Formats: sequence, structure tokens, C-alpha cells
Amino acid sequence: MIKDYLRKNISQTIEQTLGLTIDPSQIGLEKPKQDGHGDWSTNIALNLSKSLKENPRKLADQITASLKLDPELVSQTEVAGPGFINFKLASGWLYSELVTLLDKKNSFGCCDHGKGEKVQVEFVSVNPTGPLHVGHGRGAFVGDAIARLLQCVGYQVHREYYINDAGNQIDKLGRSVLARLNERWGRPFEFPEGGYQGEYLKGFADQLDSEQGDRLKALSSDELLAEVTRISRDGMLENLKLSLKDLKVEFDEWFSEVGLVESGAISRSLEELKKKGYLYEQDGAQFFKASEFGDEKDRVVIKSTGEHTYFAADIAYLLNKFGRGFKRLIYVWGADHHGDVPRMKGAAQALGHDPDSLEFILMQMVRLIEEGREVKFSKRSGVIVTLDELRDEVGPDVMRYFFLMRRSESQFDFDLDLARKHSDENPVFYVQYAHARICSIIDHAREKGINRAKSDLALLKEKEEINLIKALLEFSEVVLGAAMAREPHRLPTYLQDLAGVFHTFYHQHRVVTEDAGLTQARLDLCDAARIVFANGLSLLGVSAPEKM
Repeated sequence: MIKDYLRKNISQTIEQTLGLTIDPSQIGLEKPKQDGHGDWSTNIALNLSKSLKENPRKLADQITASLKLDPELVSQTEVAGPGFINFKLASGWLYSELVTLLDKKNSFGCCDHGKGEKVQVEFVSVNPTGPLHVGHGRGAFVGDAIARLLQCVGYQVHREYYINDAGNQIDKLGRSVLARLNERWGRPFEFPEGGYQGEYLKGFADQLDSEQGDRLKALSSDELLAEVTRISRDGMLENLKLSLKDLKVEFDEWFSEVGLVESGAISRSLEELKKKGYLYEQDGAQFFKASEFGDEKDRVVIKSTGEHTYFAADIAYLLNKFGRGFKRLIYVWGADHHGDVPRMKGAAQALGHDPDSLEFILMQMVRLIEEGREVKFSKRSGVIVTLDELRDEVGPDVMRYFFLMRRSESQFDFDLDLARKHSDENPVFYVQYAHARICSIIDHAREKGINRAKSDLALLKEKEEINLIKALLEFSEVVLGAAMAREPHRLPTYLQDLAGVFHTFYHQHRVVTEDAGLTQARLDLCDAARIVFANGLSLLGVSAPEKM
């Protein structure tokens, strides 16, 4: 990648001429704000001038004079302003890279940076006690996009959903459904304290009675509760799976907490902590010494009642992940789990693992906005808006794209009015229109009897053509940067900008002209843009329609 090439050469030159060792990744490269100032610019001389107490312009001249850059890659290097170093890319390199893009097709943008390292991405992991709501959608799409990006840049990625199917929440679910059934059957019933009262449970209980009511009524009270709990848990989980599958969010594994409990993994992990001296007992409960690892206090792992806590299960699950050979564990959680981060890293360290191999992506809240006001309740059921309802309202492509447009750590306002628009005001349609327009151009050329042949890309000399080539060739670096920073929002930002560059080219220049050679070159340029749009949208899980 050209920016890596420039950084490496600048770093080597600084070491040779100034005797300073600088990590190439720390050398900033930005696009100059003004045309004519090259394609990339670095302010490294200004940064170094402070510590070296040298004139930045003089330092820039010294670095530039010693740079040994391949003229087939960089045609011009110059010092500008108070000490910026500007680089202009060689036209020949641009054309050769465009050929590479056209040859790679749907693999363009991907690389082997990860070298097959095993990474696990755990995301969504919502308790199977009800439907997914809008807030869950952000974690689902961000986790899925991170997994797609990592896979594209060479990691062996395993997508996993952790099912909290043991403990108090599932017990409440079973008792809540049983209360609805007893109410329907005219039997005495008591709704559990803190139980689930959503409309979805009434519908679930009605369906359960219709399909299995006679069988259930014949069971003893204990058998009935156990069976209703099992059916409710499995039914809710199946509904979650269907909702996510409809949104093209799928997992390599659905990992059950019950499996951890039944295998004895929780007991074994706590025994390991005890051997290492990180567990103690107080008031009948067992505590992990989390405060020794930066947490604000020690954490309960076994309650005085003998029940394990969620944290105890998380520790066992952590060990299970490492035991399966994953080198890096990525957790996509809600922002309300912020306090869990230090204790999880502490547990990893206590058990002999690198705490930095755990990464936490914390999702901030999502608000639905309609006509300038927040929408808090479903129009159908009067409860919180579900992911299925939003999908039916705006479609899966719009949902995905909108949820991925902003940084995960920023609160996001989902603009329903904008999402409903089928025009280029809608960001996802703006990008999809660009892809569809290119397909239309290529179809038009085919209908005119133009057979595609090898083109002379050097015929692409207009400013708008060169700008489009440069924008297309940035794709690989955007993908790698988004993957390594775990920031999928970089991709929609890039695609929006690329669509603008393409539309500028399209409005300024006809593709199919009387000049056969130029027509072939511009068709290749359009095809390259089609490839990048399709590949970028695919990494987001969004479709690239050929007609709109």
C-alpha cells in the first residue's frame, strides 16, 4: 500500500539523516487541502522540530533531499509552507494498480495481514427472554461487520453467540409464560416478581395453548413449570435466530451457558483461581480479588446461596475460548457493561493469559427519531420497538447501513424519516444508486454492440478520471484500517465520498463516446468502480443492486 511505502521510506530516511528511530505507523499522512499540493502530505518535520529545536522547513528540506523513492511510484516530492512534505503519485503506478483492481475483482481490498490467526468475535448474546429490540441491532451489525472485515484481511474468524440460558432470567421467563397460561385456563395464577409482561408473551402463551394445551394441562405442577420453561427458552431462542438470519447475521456457534454448568467448567475455573490465591470467602460467599487487577472492588463469583454469578460463568467461558485456540477475543457489548471490562481482563491475567488479548467494543444507545421526536414505543404493540418491526419499516439494507454509519462509542439517532426515503438523500441509496448506474452504463454499452477489449488506461487523463482512480485505490487501505481499528463506520464514510467522486466524473464525461479507445478505458474505469462499490457494500452486509 502506497502510504505504508511512504511511511517506511520516511522513517528510514529520518534514521539515516537525523539518527532518530521512528515507528513508521506514527508518521502521519494526510491529503493536502489544496489541489496542486500533491496526493499525500506529512507534517513529520514540524513535529520533529519541537524536540530537535530546528527550523521545520530546514528539516523538511533535509529529509526530502535524502529520500530515495521509486519514480515509478512517486513522481514528485516537494516542501511546502512551514515544513510540509508533499508527494505526487506517478500516473503509471495509478494505471498499473487499476489493472490489479480489475484482475482481483471481488477479492480486491482483501489481504493476508492476519496470516490466519484465530480470532473470536462474540456479539449480540441477548438473553433468550424476548424479541430483539432496536438497541440490539447496533451490536448485531457492528459485530457482523467487524467479523467480515477481519476475515477479509486474513484472520480466521469465529462468530459466536453466548446464550444466557441458565439462571434466574430463564426461570422468570418460564414462570411468566406459565402465569399467562394459567390465566388463559382460568386457573389461579401469580405473576412472578420482576417477570416479563410484554405483549409478545401473551401471543406466545396463546400459541402454546393452541398447539400443546391438552398435553400441558395433564402434567403435575413441577413438571408443568419445567416443561413450560424449556419450551419458552427454546421458542424464544428460535425466534432470535430467525430474526437475525433475516438480517443476514449468522453465527458459527450458539454457545450455551447450560453447557458450561453441566460440564463442570465453572467449578474448574474457580478452583484454578483458588489455587492461584485469587479467591476468598466472606459471609458465605466467594469473591474474586478483582481489585488486585485494577477493578474498583472485589467481585462475587458464588453467592451465599451457592448459586454462581454471571461473572463466574463469564470466567469459565473465557477459559473455554482460550482452550479452543483463539488468540484474540473480541466482545461486542452494550455500554452498560463498561464496569465488566476490568474484572474480565483481571480474570484473564489471573489465569495466566494476556489481558490485552481481550478487546471490548461497547455500543452506545440508539434513539429512533421521527419528525424530530424520539420514538420510544411500538405502534403495533405499545412496547419497545423490535428489530423485526424496524426491518419491516425500512428494510434490512437501510438498517445495516444506518447502524454502521457512526462510531460505536457515539450515541446514534436513527432518522426514520430519512431512512424511509427512496432517493439519493438516503445515504445507502446514494451509494447503491452509484453501483446501479454503473451497471446501467455497462449494459448500455453492451446493447450498442460494444465488445469489451483490453484498454489503454493511459487515455484516462482528465482530472475527474484521475481523482476517481485515486479514490478507488484507497479502498484496500480503508478496509485494513477499519478492520484493525475495529471501526466499520470508516467504510460507509469512504463509500459516500467515493459515490460523490464517481458522480462528479459521470456528470462531467460521457463514458460511451465516438472514440473507441477512450470508451474502452472509461468502461474499465466504471467497472473498477462497480467492483469497489460491490465489495464495500458486501463487507457491510448490504446488497449492491444492479437496477433501482
